[in-house]
Amino acid sequence: MNKYDNFFVPVDDLQEAVKYYVNVLGLELKFDFSDKGMVAFNVGDEEPAIILKEKSKFPDVKPAIWLVADNVNDEYQRLRKNGVKFLSEPFQIGTGHAVEFEDIDGNRFGIADYQ
Repeated sequence: MNKYDNFFVPVDDLQEAVKYYVNVLGLELKFDFSDKGMVAFNVGDEEPAIILKEKSKFPDVKPAIWLVADNVNDEYQRLRKNGVKFLSEPFQIGTGHAVEFEDIDGNRFGIADYQ
């Protein structure tokens, strides 16, 4: 894992949350996948985004930090050998592969690659 990817934030009402992030916080829209229950915002010139996830479409969503790895499958195997319990097998996303896990205190993390 070598840098931050994105920060996921659960929201109750996606459209109301979008209004807040735009009108109150003044963040710029990065992408809008409202039909899939997600909207992302840029934070300055940083590549990692804040991505809102609507709870009605993602009932088990928790705040999560995703990190970038060179290869998700390799990192998955390495971390499993170290005792990490993943929430699923690695899965395909629009930019590559990803997988999520929780640390020993229940904090959620994800790993993504761009392959």
